[in-house]
Parts: sequence; structure tokens; C-alpha cells
Amino acid sequence: MADVNARTATSSPRFEKAWAALVYALGTLMLGYPALAGKFLVSPPSDQYIGGFPVRDFAAQSLKLGHGIPQWNPYLFGGLPYIGAMHGDIFYPTFLLRAILPTDVAMTWSFIIHVFLAGFFTFVFLRAYGFGFSGSLVGGLAYMMGGPVAGLVSPGHDGKLYISALYPLALFCLVRGLRDGKRWAFGALGLVLGLAVLSPHPQLLQYMLLSVGAFALYLAYLDPAGARVVTRDKTLRLLSSLGSVVLGFLIGAVQYVPVLEYVPWSPRSGGMKGGYEHATSYSLPPEEIINAYVPQFSGILDNYWGRNGIHYHSEYIGASVLVLAGLALGGALFAARRRFLWFWIGTLIVALLWAFGRYTPFFSLVYAIVPGTKFFRAPSTMMFIAAFAVAILAAAGTERLIAGDVGKRYLLAWGAGALVVVLFAVSGGFESMATGLAVPQLVDRVALNSPALLWGTLRSALFVALALAIAFAAMRRVLSPEMATWALVAVIALDLFSIERLYWRFSEPASVIYASDATLDYVRKQKEPGRVLALQLSDEYAYHDPSLFGDGPMIHGVRLVTGYHGNELGRYDELLGLDDGMKSIGDPRFWRLLNMKYLLTNAATLPIPSWQPMLKLVAGPVKDAAGTTVYLYESNLDSPLAWVTPVGIKAADDAVLATLRDARFDYTTIALFAPDAAVPAAANVTALPAPLAIRARTDLYAPGHMRFVLDQPAPAGAHLVVSENYYPGWTATADGQSAPIGRAELSLMAVALPAGARTVELAFDSPSYHRGKTITLLAIAASLLWMAAGAYLQRKAHG
Repeated sequence: MADVNARTATSSPRFEKAWAALVYALGTLMLGYPALAGKFLVSPPSDQYIGGFPVRDFAAQSLKLGHGIPQWNPYLFGGLPYIGAMHGDIFYPTFLLRAILPTDVAMTWSFIIHVFLAGFFTFVFLRAYGFGFSGSLVGGLAYMMGGPVAGLVSPGHDGKLYISALYPLALFCLVRGLRDGKRWAFGALGLVLGLAVLSPHPQLLQYMLLSVGAFALYLAYLDPAGARVVTRDKTLRLLSSLGSVVLGFLIGAVQYVPVLEYVPWSPRSGGMKGGYEHATSYSLPPEEIINAYVPQFSGILDNYWGRNGIHYHSEYIGASVLVLAGLALGGALFAARRRFLWFWIGTLIVALLWAFGRYTPFFSLVYAIVPGTKFFRAPSTMMFIAAFAVAILAAAGTERLIAGDVGKRYLLAWGAGALVVVLFAVSGGFESMATGLAVPQLVDRVALNSPALLWGTLRSALFVALALAIAFAAMRRVLSPEMATWALVAVIALDLFSIERLYWRFSEPASVIYASDATLDYVRKQKEPGRVLALQLSDEYAYHDPSLFGDGPMIHGVRLVTGYHGNELGRYDELLGLDDGMKSIGDPRFWRLLNMKYLLTNAATLPIPSWQPMLKLVAGPVKDAAGTTVYLYESNLDSPLAWVTPVGIKAADDAVLATLRDARFDYTTIALFAPDAAVPAAANVTALPAPLAIRARTDLYAPGHMRFVLDQPAPAGAHLVVSENYYPGWTATADGQSAPIGRAELSLMAVALPAGARTVELAFDSPSYHRGKTITLLAIAASLLWMAAGAYLQRKAHG
């Protein structure tokens, strides 16, 4: 390793980290410069557009008002816990940006900053391991601007990007701790892993931990420096690494203690429905690995014809980067780092096999033995590990190039290979291959993609030629090592920018793309709360309109019957009949039960005959912010947020659901409690009692806080049923005194009222959140203390 350092140290400038940071900042701003003009890094296909922004802005406004992190989201799917059901990066440091900046600005810069950090942390890792400035600089640039990282902004996958950025920093901590014996590094590793847990993206966290664990074993037993560490010290360091992992999970307790409590309530409680088929959805079709060299092969964005149906991200590694990666597999530098490079070659192979998912037998083994796999999908997201491995190889190849250790055969082979690929494209080979592989309903896109594919092949060949020219000039000493380094940086940046810029699609600021309209204004002005059923009933609509397909109305305080989430309360899904086409909403009684008062749609006339007598047009036609012509209909049904029943009984969930769907049942007569509800209930009810004439007026409605005033005193044995989902943490008072509350009507909640009660107040406060927060704060303190104590002992030992 000392010999390797001697060969590469001459190209290291003063203030090398500052130079690296400048390169990565410029590379990131090449992609993200519209943010400087206030544009929002979001587009209609993005998850952030239809769901990410509304739920983040909800918390941001709560923070700015001094209310802290909200614990209850009342705007989607009948209400759900904000923390336990997971609403994105609630506790990741990016939430601090949203507390001080407009939410769209904060989200945009969160993406930009983490692309930069992905490059900078890779540079720091490579330098710590012993790579020279040139190789480290190129490795960081290749990783951060490559498609598997930079392309994550297109679908709006910020959690994936956060872990992709933290991954090389975790590896750096392992090098300093396991190999170099720096005790502070284990405390730092705990913090890094804690941030990864809080990202929160459990699937990529799993991938990160598996790879970090494998690298820890490599450092301990295969790395030349680690192999020389005595067994006792090696064992202590490995145990310290394990302690860092434990600390990382404890740091994430503020998020995951509530999540663990929520799992039995989630629709994913038994794993994702569909088993292996679901777990392997969005696998990477093996043919699409061609995109790593010719990114237009399977079609970019709207031209995509592949087997996954949708494809908003990028697998492009970079033609110039692949030239450099191939250089790593030979020469004196390969011999000096043989074990290290073979480790990353092995990692690359495993990551690719994993990403292929259902298309190889390998993933059957993964599904069988890797815990948590049944809860995830999209094995293709493992590509960030593959991209990192290629970046490591590109760093090693760069050092070989800088040293002038490049053979003519390698250059000629790459040149000939690029020419063959061009000829194959010109002859229609790629198009024929694509026609045979394309999804039948998307096959017409193959011909539409043909010109882009041809020019893309030529583009890749051009960047191969530029990389080969630099290698040839370095080999002949026409370019100095410094000049060759900066030439490579320029070529790689332009190569990757020319493709990834297509995935960085900006929109107008949030105040424009989520602006209110007459339909939302009408709902907001009503005194009594009522939910909106948003449905697309006509074929004319804007793609991914947040009002019809997402959570857009919640930005304006409008409660939705459904929404865009995916981890709502499972029993609410059952109540709606989501697995059966939401058949419950066809029954007017369910409109009353679920506080549905409005229909927001793009249809000028109602195609459902049974709805026509009960709905009247109250707003529209009007263009919403997305450009869809929308209409708001109001129900003439009595659908209050809360009502009083004379009695309550307990019954099993399946019996409750069957009763609610029975047309003869009047839900205002009996509160149907869950068997475990901690409320008194009538023992024997042989006939439906008469409904009560008591009205419950909503005196206060806020996230996690409601108050109702009854127009008459409650009789003994009465219950107030509230059309909001029940979840542990809800408490109730009646006239200021504690009152029993429990799950009723399968998913809703009801309060047992004392005789004479007039005012009922409900509030949500999650004990699991407070427990988790305490654990997190203690774990952060322990990590910081470990870092400080380790640094002090290190200094003292060398003092």
C-alpha cells in the first residue's frame, strides 16, 4: 500500500478536499442550476409531486407554527398516525431545512445537497483507504453523477438518495475504525447508521447494512493491513462495529418504535400481498443492463418499452466511466490492491444478480434467507451498490491511467468494441432486440425510440473515444498527470450530465403547481368538516393530477376519503373495500359512516345513476392547478363527523364488517366495538333500538384534536361515534372527565359517555413516540460521547 501511495501522492494538490468539494459542487449545479432561479425539483411522474410535498408541507407548517412534529394526519384515509405510518424523512436532518425555508425550496436543495455528499463522501472514503487524489476525485464524480444516484431525483426517491450518500461515509468510518484503530470512528459510524435508519428507507438500509457488514469482514480478515491486527484487537474492533450498528438502530428509535407498534395495524402486517411476485416486482430486466452503456436502449422516460411498465430512473453508469473501470483489471496497481478490487468485483456481481430479481434463481435464495425481504419490492434498487462498485473500479483505473500503465491493446479493444456497438445499432440490431423484448402494449415505443437509440449509441462512442484519447495521451506523456486528471473530470462530467440532465425535471414553485381553486375553496369555507372523495370519472385529466390522484387537497386543509400513501390503516382499507374496487362507496350509508360530503371529479355528468339524486354541483367547471377541468358535487345526505348511539356492543371484526354492509342495519343505533375495546358495552341487545335525536356539533377540529358539543345531555349507556380512525394514543374526556374510548365500526372510534355529558374532547398523543424520542436522544448522546472519548484517548496515546 505504501508503494501505491508513493505513485499517486504527486498529483495531490494543496487543499485537496476543497478542490474536490468545488468539483462536486459544480457537477451538482450543472444538473440543478434551475433551483437557483427558484424552480422546484419535481415533476408529475414523481412521488414527491402527488404525495411527498403535501405530507412534508403539513409537518413544515406545524413546525413553523411552533406545534412541533405532528403526530396525527387527519387528511388521508380517514386519519392515520403521522409517525408510525411513516410519512417520509420526518426526523432526518432535512426536516430542519423545511422548518426555516419554504417546503419546495428545502426539498429541492435536499436532493442537490445529497448528490454532492454522495460524491464528497466517496472521495473521503477512497482517500482514507489509500487512493490518490486523481482516482478519488474521479471515483466520487462517477458515483454521484451516475444514473443510480443522480437519477433518483426523477421519481422523487429522497430516502434512497440519502442512503446512497451515507453509504460511502459508513465505509470511511469502518476504514478508520477497523483498519486504522481510530476509536472515535465507531461513535461516528453509529451516527451515520442512525441517519440511515432515519432516512427512512428500510429497503436500502437493508442493502447498505449487508454491504457494510461484508466490507467490515473484508477489512478484518482479507485486507492486508487488517490481517496484521492481532486477534484480540481485531475482535474488539469488530465488536465495536457491532455496537455502532446497535447505536444506529437506537438512534432511529424515534421513528421505528412507533413503526413497530403500527405494523399490526398496517395493511403490510403480514408482508406485502402477492408474496414472491410482489417482492420481485420492479426487478431489473437483464437486457436493461445495456442502459449502463447505451442509456437510450430501453427508452428514456416516456420512450420506455421495457418489462417493468414504468421507468423513471436511470441505470446509466457512463461510457467513459466504464472505460476507466475496465482499466482497473490489470497492471501493477491491480496487483497492489488485488484483494480490495476483487472484493468490489464480487460486490458488483452480487448487486447485479440481486437487482435482476425474478429474472434469475439467485433472488429465490435471497427471499428465503434475508430477513425483511417479503416486506419490500423493487430489487432493482440494489443498483446503487453496483454503481458504487463500478466507481471504485473507475478510481483504480484512473490511477493506472495517470501512472501511464495503459496498454495499446486495451485502447484498441475498447475502440473496436464501441465501433461494433455503433454498427449493431445502425444495422437495426438494437431495434430488433427491443421489438422482441418489449411489453406488447408498449411495442410502438420501440420505433419512436429508434432515432434516440442511434444517436445515443454515437454519443456513447464519442465519450469512449474521448476517454481513450486521454488515456493514449497520458501513456505517451503528452498530458501530465494533473492535466490528464482534469481532462478526465471534464469528460466524465459532460458524459453523465448529457444523460442525467434529462431526469432532473423542474417545475414552477409549489405556490403555483398546488394553487387552490374554487372547488377546494368551497370545501374550506364550510363550518362542519366533511371528507372529499376524489375520483377520475372521465378520460380527460392532467397526468398524475395531485387533486385527483394524490394528496394535493390536504395542502389546503381538505380531508380526503383516500389519498396517496400505501401504509394507511389496514382496517380502513377493509371498510372501504379497497381490495374489491372500493365497492363500499356505492352505498349511501357508507357516505354517512365515513363523513363523505363531497365528490371531486373531472366528469361534467355523473356516470353512476345511484349518485345522481344525492349529489348536486356546487363548484366548477374550473381548471385546477394541474390543468384538469374539475367539478365539485355536494351530498344531500346527513354525514356528520360524529353522532350519538343509544347503546354499544362488542363483536368480532368480520361480524362488524358484515353488519355494516347489511342494508338493514342503521349504524346510528348501535356502536359496534372491537372485542378488546376498553369500554363498557351492553351484554344483550336483541333488537335495534331507536336512534337518538341528539346532534353532535363540531366545536373544534385540528390534527389530533377534536371537540364536540351535544345539543342534549347524553342518556346513560350512550356512545359518541367519531368518523375518524382509531389508533392507540387517542384519549377522550366528557365534560372534562376522562372517558373510555375504543375502536368501533371496524376502524373508527367511539367514546362511552356518562349520563348527562354535553362536551366531548378527543386528543391524540403517542406514548411510543415519546419512548422512541427518549431512546434516540440517549443514543445520540452515547455516540457523541464515544466519538469524544475515542478522540481524547487517541490524542493521549500519541501525546
